[in-house]
Amino acid sequence: MTQVSEQVSPSPQRKLLSWLFLIASVYAILLSVGMVGSGFKWASGGSEGARELFEFATNPFVALLIGILATSLVQSSSTVTSVVVGLVAGGLPIEIAIPMVMGANIGTTITNTLVSLGHIRKKSEFRRAFAAATVHDFFNLICVAIFLPLEIIFGFLEKSSAWAMSHLMGADSMSIKGFNFIKPLTKPVISEIKHFLASVLPEKAAAIALIVLGILAIFGAITVIGRILRSLMVGRAKAILHGAIGRGPMTGIASGAVVTVLVQSSSTTTSLMVPLVGSGVFKPRDIYPFTLGANIGTTITALLAATALSGAGAAAGMQIALVHLFYNLLGVLVVYGLPFLREVPLNAAERLAEIATKRHSLAAAYVLTVFFIVPGICVAIMSALS
Repeated sequence: MTQVSEQVSPSPQRKLLSWLFLIASVYAILLSVGMVGSGFKWASGGSEGARELFEFATNPFVALLIGILATSLVQSSSTVTSVVVGLVAGGLPIEIAIPMVMGANIGTTITNTLVSLGHIRKKSEFRRAFAAATVHDFFNLICVAIFLPLEIIFGFLEKSSAWAMSHLMGADSMSIKGFNFIKPLTKPVISEIKHFLASVLPEKAAAIALIVLGILAIFGAITVIGRILRSLMVGRAKAILHGAIGRGPMTGIASGAVVTVLVQSSSTTTSLMVPLVGSGVFKPRDIYPFTLGANIGTTITALLAATALSGAGAAAGMQIALVHLFYNLLGVLVVYGLPFLREVPLNAAERLAEIATKRHSLAAAYVLTVFFIVPGICVAIMSALS
């Protein structure tokens, strides 16, 4: 094992270059989130215009489905939640954004479910791998089933995040305390981009172009960050994974969060575990807490993105980032903390794995139906009716 790690370890020069690219990519996220927010303000003419722009998603269930579908398509909840932070800063109402964030949690589980299909030729391996993958699906589905109705009725996530956000923001400038240096780094660049686009395109087209460029930049930056961190940290991440599993739920949850921060992708964290379960090294029960930690660790990207915001939109942007964090922490506390709920995702995943092992076509049907067909059809119907 030591010889292999020595052979693949990068040279000091390559490590330095990787870290420089990483810093540049983090700056690109900060810049691109600001571009998305600025673009929507520009296109909609302020928060009231933004509300009209997003009237199609005033139904929280439509917003949830949009979150699922968008994350399933790009296979990155970090990308989608970072975009949502930018949209909220640009005027997307917080009550629409919260179900989108919940949907992103469901959509991100598609990656490890697809990884499990690689074991489909060997029945026993496939049953274990598919159960390990879908325990994440069922956990997130149960969280939505519990917390979305409560949020619709009581608005507890919106209220608690607003309270927490008020302690992080300066009352006068509404800029984040301790992060004021970010605004001078991003605002001049965004202003230059806006000026250039306005000089070559009509105002509305320029605003849309700024939004599109921002979204593409978020996607590209997060992809680069993921690749760099995987090359720098994946060996360390695997060591943490092996050292944590089987040492109790708290260790597993904490390690899952740490590994996800290291590789900047909950999909990567959970996908690392699926082959290990498939090969019989671990059981689905062993990796269950680790999966929950991945949910918590992935919130770091949206929190980082929110630090780039300034002005009135900074408050809303930080608020939705805090919603993402609180929602995932509450999911672990409630679903895993209550004994009668703790076993539900495991039992459901193992039962589905048994069925899918007998009829492989059902595994593919499950992926297509849950992540694409149902959300796509529902969004299309509700958009047509609105």
